[in-house]
Amino acid sequence: MEASKVYLNKLNMILVQVLKREWPKNWESFIGDIVGASKTNESLCQNNMAILKLLSEEVFDFSSGQMTQTKAKHLKDTMCSEFSQIFQLCQFVLDNSQNVPLVAVTLETLLRFLNWIPLGYIFETKLITTLIFKLCWAIGSISGAMHEEDEKRFLVTVIKDLLGLCEQKKGKDNKAIIASNIMYVVGQYPRFLRAHWKFLKTVVNKLFEFMHETHDGVQDMACDTFIKIALKCRRHFVTVQVGEAMPFIDEILSTISTIICDLQTQQVHTFYEAVGYMISAQADTLIQEQLIEKYMLLPNQVWDDIISQASKNVDVLKDQEAVKQLASILKTNVRACKALGHPYVIQLGKIYLDMLNVYKVMSENISAAISVNGEIVMKQPLIKSMRVVKKETLKLISDWVSRTSDHQMVLENFIPPLLDAVLLDYQKTNVHCAREPEVLSAMATIVNKLEAHITSEVPKIFDAVFECTLEMINKDFEEFPEHRTNFFLLLQAVNVHCFPAFLSIPPAQFKLVLDSIIWAFKHTMRNVADTGLQILYQLLLNIEQHEQAGQSFYQTYFTDILQHIFSVVTDTSHTAGLTMHATILAYMFTLIERGKIQVPLGPVPDNALYIQEFVARLLRAAFPHLTDNQIKITVQGLFHLNQDITAFKEHLRDFLVQIREYTGEDDSELYLEERETALRLAQEEKRRQQMAVPGILNPHEMPEEMQD
Repeated sequence: MEASKVYLNKLNMILVQVLKREWPKNWESFIGDIVGASKTNESLCQNNMAILKLLSEEVFDFSSGQMTQTKAKHLKDTMCSEFSQIFQLCQFVLDNSQNVPLVAVTLETLLRFLNWIPLGYIFETKLITTLIFKLCWAIGSISGAMHEEDEKRFLVTVIKDLLGLCEQKKGKDNKAIIASNIMYVVGQYPRFLRAHWKFLKTVVNKLFEFMHETHDGVQDMACDTFIKIALKCRRHFVTVQVGEAMPFIDEILSTISTIICDLQTQQVHTFYEAVGYMISAQADTLIQEQLIEKYMLLPNQVWDDIISQASKNVDVLKDQEAVKQLASILKTNVRACKALGHPYVIQLGKIYLDMLNVYKVMSENISAAISVNGEIVMKQPLIKSMRVVKKETLKLISDWVSRTSDHQMVLENFIPPLLDAVLLDYQKTNVHCAREPEVLSAMATIVNKLEAHITSEVPKIFDAVFECTLEMINKDFEEFPEHRTNFFLLLQAVNVHCFPAFLSIPPAQFKLVLDSIIWAFKHTMRNVADTGLQILYQLLLNIEQHEQAGQSFYQTYFTDILQHIFSVVTDTSHTAGLTMHATILAYMFTLIERGKIQVPLGPVPDNALYIQEFVARLLRAAFPHLTDNQIKITVQGLFHLNQDITAFKEHLRDFLVQIREYTGEDDSELYLEERETALRLAQEEKRRQQMAVPGILNPHEMPEEMQD
């Protein structure tokens, strides 16, 4: 939009001149049209604000001498009568947008309106309150832009002024809004908070007070600010500060039930994650374990109570309230794990086996309900809650495995019961939509983390999930998108880390593996297609390292793979994968050229000659309009350029241009990949520049090494 600003301004002026003549008589719906269009796109909204500003200036500021008094009055009356729609749009932008240029032009537009809009829009709406918030947002956004001493003086002045405003305002709601803005501002200045412990402690205690405040949005603000401060100042809470008898974390843990008693469930989860970050900063393992014990005491008491009841009567796990509580406790554990990392193991060990037993019971309950009532039962709240319990269990295990450093512990203590509980359940669940896609992503995480150590378990994993998942996703390209994405992530993980497992499975199952890879790179979901190409390339590299298995593989599959790759190269919906297509084809032609394939691929003994003829026949059959000479040059280039991927890719692109010149198709998307790469590099460069200038980035967006 910036690039064509002058042109856009000219068009806007033309539109306003048209409106002065045609609106409202011949374009009654103009205001409704422009407001409606503005809510679809931020760039469009930004330009529409500029149009409304221009229109206001033309009608109210510069109408004298430009149009008749009668016409000017008519336009003013019309604009006043329809202003409510414009005002609602401005309020919508100020409430919801974080786009700085859009907010700026909206404020400029409102400024133009102030000399003619009814006063009620200023003093009887939440406009004034919103503009206090926007000011606080602006103050928060320049954190880090000043030297520390300047920042300190500036922040103290701002806080004093806001406290003064809080005193002047009447009504609890107004005071709560201003106070929450103060909390937002101080939360944006972690450097100041780290340097002033007493102020930091006061702020956190104030946030705890706000966690009991019922005014709309205040509790969310308190929890969001608390987690920001916990992340940036974590070490300050686990060490004894000057003038204190104990670390502040001990005070928090001893009053945790009082602090969170008025919070909503999701706010409690945020609170637990924040406290987890504090505990993660404790370097003494023994003290940290004691802290985790106190930290998880409340959720563990509820968990133990439900498990105890269920051990006497398993039907307790069909009670809606009990299942919801279990789901909430598991979500709390997920957030604790996220914050604590590996040390969370002390808590995981306490609930692990019970959690897997609950998982099995939930699965049995869901299957039983489906067998009686059909798949429609999946929409019932109780069944949905049961599935949440299963999903959060898988997420918790997956998250912890991805954060732990003790591979041996995972392999010996956590994997065997997990595989027994989860894999069998996945396999025997007959209703496809009742299978949790998170099973596949959890297995992918485990393989990526444990690498070759898990190879011996891969056949067991494949037996349970491979064929039953494949039959869900190989009917079309749309159904079960999560299953298909996670399935190929698992396949990729095994291919990278546990390749010998592929060589130990039966030939029929290996063929299924390869078929699924081919299915993946032909996929219309781009992430799946990209994953499929990466798996295939890695598979070919792996195969080359296994001489005996390799020759058998080449004889059975080489020409098939070649044919399938050419089918996607020439498919317009797969243009974005051209670099990987070129990389794979160049590698395959290199194998031929260097004599790595010793078995005959066709009826003639010379594999290079046979593959040249094979590819030529393939292209001739698919594109009969190409001349023999065009095909000959294309095939020769595939061999001559296979050591230079860039040249090889350009050669392929030239071939695609030749095809499209004949068919009359647009060939602009042949450079889609380059355009995407250029945009990504530009974004990375922009972020590097932003990080180099203090204050440009939000302090909470700064990298981990720049945190306290």
